[in-house]
Amino acid sequence: MSISASPPSTETAPQKDEEQRLRELGYQPVLARRMGGFGNFAISFSVISILSGCMTLYGFGMSTGGPAVMLWGWAGVGLFVLCVGMALAEVTSAYPTSGALYYMADRLGGRKWGWYTGWLNLLGLLGAIAGIDYGAALFTGALLNLQWGFDPTPGSTMLIFLGILLLHAVLNLFGVRLVSVLNSISVWWHLAGVAVIVTVLAIVPSHHQSPSFVFTEFVNDTGWENPVYVAAIGLLLAQYTFCGYDASAHLSEETSNASVTAAKGIVRAIWVSWVAGFVLLAGLTFAIQDYASTQNSATGVPPAQILIDGLGTAGATAMLLIVIAAQLFCGNAEVAAASRMVFAFSRDNALPGSGLWRRVSARTQTPVPAVWLSVCVAALLAVPSLYSATAYGAVTAINVIGITPAYAIPIFLKLRAGDRFERGPWHLGRWSKPIGWIAVVWVALVTVLFLLPQSSPVTIDSMNYASIALVAVLVLATVWWFVARRSYGTPAAYGTAREQAEVAEGIV
Repeated sequence: MSISASPPSTETAPQKDEEQRLRELGYQPVLARRMGGFGNFAISFSVISILSGCMTLYGFGMSTGGPAVMLWGWAGVGLFVLCVGMALAEVTSAYPTSGALYYMADRLGGRKWGWYTGWLNLLGLLGAIAGIDYGAALFTGALLNLQWGFDPTPGSTMLIFLGILLLHAVLNLFGVRLVSVLNSISVWWHLAGVAVIVTVLAIVPSHHQSPSFVFTEFVNDTGWENPVYVAAIGLLLAQYTFCGYDASAHLSEETSNASVTAAKGIVRAIWVSWVAGFVLLAGLTFAIQDYASTQNSATGVPPAQILIDGLGTAGATAMLLIVIAAQLFCGNAEVAAASRMVFAFSRDNALPGSGLWRRVSARTQTPVPAVWLSVCVAALLAVPSLYSATAYGAVTAINVIGITPAYAIPIFLKLRAGDRFERGPWHLGRWSKPIGWIAVVWVALVTVLFLLPQSSPVTIDSMNYASIALVAVLVLATVWWFVARRSYGTPAAYGTAREQAEVAEGIV
């Protein structure tokens, strides 16, 4: 498939079909359908953000298997994630709503399936905002340190982080058209950024590592002795990065011809990121000057040390600006996706204060309270970073352990439903079942990997907090289920004037 912009979002025929389909699924349209196919692809591509994930987690990869696992792990993980994306896209085509994963699970498996999927997805999305924007704050601190000797203390990093959250909240309040434009710019920024960084690293440094080093060198600094275990843990660099492509589904109520374009958006975002990410990782690894000093960089960011060693301070500063801008694009897209999930979950009365969070601005047709709730929760999730160096890892754990299992639930329920599943216009045909089962098995495997300890000995500082995050999410969801189970539910259909008026009350 090629990347191409869909027809302008002003087309009326597909829009009318999608609005009717949304009513058939039980919802009265209240969001502005102003996003085209390219914009829908762009939001998932921006959330995956190879210039955010690969850069932020590169140091993790250097210790958990090194170059060989980073490069070949990226290639292998990308293939399995593509299977997950294709299987999820097929279900998205059948159920193009802002609720996305939880709505699919609810319709295919029942209320409890939808409930737990929704809470996993929601906490994952909110954790993603915190993780992405805090990572951007860390890189910004490294840049300021490099340029002006700024001391990036936990307190100053938190202030930068809060400023980034505020920026993303304000940008999202202007409406989905601006979000779409920024995401479209983000695509070209990421692709051009990777091309510039890799090209400069290939030309400027006088020394490069050999292909043998880049593709076969195995490094184990985890404390574990079993190389298979270490390599398995090392796969998480890629799996952490390939996260958030459900954004295309969450923006489907604001996308023209969403039954097709949202599904395509998911798949395209994954395979383009797969190719570009491999090029970026290879370019960085070839340019390593000294492995140990890169790992122990004073900047705290190994890719920054690669840039400094290879390009000098001025060149490294320019490249870091490219990376930070990409991270800002990524965080902005994640706020858009998370706020739509908050809106949709509140629309079905699943959250405390649902009546407020489902309100939509009459001027911009944007869920304004949901945007503010998303950034405020993300800010609270990062507060422990003021007191603990391991807190950022815990926030990342909340993201991946919530969102990744949620991808497989609607896929599994679709497979279980068999012929009862009514597929949409975008589907996998005879490949639906084999690709679906590959996706479910892969997600089950990586969920186990997410929970395993990543370094030895296991201490408070080195502990993998993903298991605690998973238990916390499930306990929270279970407790609130007994409070909200009578009010929560996806609608069968909105047909009467009274039902439509009740939905319209959410517009202010």
